[in-house]
Amino acid sequence: MNASLEENKQRIPWSFLLKVFLLGLVTIYYFYFQSELKLDKRLVQFIDGLSAFLIVSVILSILRFLIIFLYNTRHSHRPVRGNFVLGINRLTAILNVVFGIICLMLAFGIDPGKFITSMTIVAMAIAVIFRDYITNMISGLIVMFSEQLSVGDRIRVGEHKGRIIDITFANLVLQDEEDDIVMVPNNMVFTSTFMNLSAHQSSLFSVRFELPLSVSIHIKELEEALKMSLITHPNLKIKDGTIELKVTEIGKDYVKYKIDLYAISNSNRMHRQLENEILKEVLKFESIYIS
Repeated sequence: MNASLEENKQRIPWSFLLKVFLLGLVTIYYFYFQSELKLDKRLVQFIDGLSAFLIVSVILSILRFLIIFLYNTRHSHRPVRGNFVLGINRLTAILNVVFGIICLMLAFGIDPGKFITSMTIVAMAIAVIFRDYITNMISGLIVMFSEQLSVGDRIRVGEHKGRIIDITFANLVLQDEEDDIVMVPNNMVFTSTFMNLSAHQSSLFSVRFELPLSVSIHIKELEEALKMSLITHPNLKIKDGTIELKVTEIGKDYVKYKIDLYAISNSNRMHRQLENEILKEVLKFESIYIS
């Protein structure tokens, strides 16, 4: 997460520079071609609408930069959770869209106040129809600005469990233990049982593998071999000094297993490294009994 934040800091703000450049062009055109503008009312409306949008958008971009800069400076001495930055970015995008629609109305000579008043009934109908999406969006904003969870955390929401890879206005995007992508509505964080598994000092992860039936009859020996190699591992916490292999599926000529372990960190890199070490031990054990 910190690495991605550093990348965002170093990225050149091309969109901001483009908006400033366009605003400069509009300003120059407005002051140097006033006589031509007086002859075309529609062009004046378009220029006014475009300049209003560019001014508001540039101000929003500057405020966004300042807020994120102050936030990162304030939290420079501890790991920064990406939710706040994500929330600011998404909120800025919403405000840009809202002001863009208003300025588009101005560009076409539509009074936004009168338009909104005349569309009140339609807006209420739309709010009822899209109620779930609106509440999900509000819940998403609350999640983004909260300290409850962040991108990279492993969570359990209702019956769903996985690692958060993105937070949108509609869903939490989870990657489960099978590497499947699961979309969980943001409302479920507040209406269902929620658990942040990454909030603990140690982090649970699972290693899955399968063995031929001929090797599976020696599963006790495999448990002992894994126990001997992992019980003193510096990056693992073995509860009660035991390792239990769980059977997840039995096929015609194979058996699938799962082993749950606790690492000292919730680092994805550490989990992958530990998984590779365990799978190498399994392959070593399998080669003995197959040969």
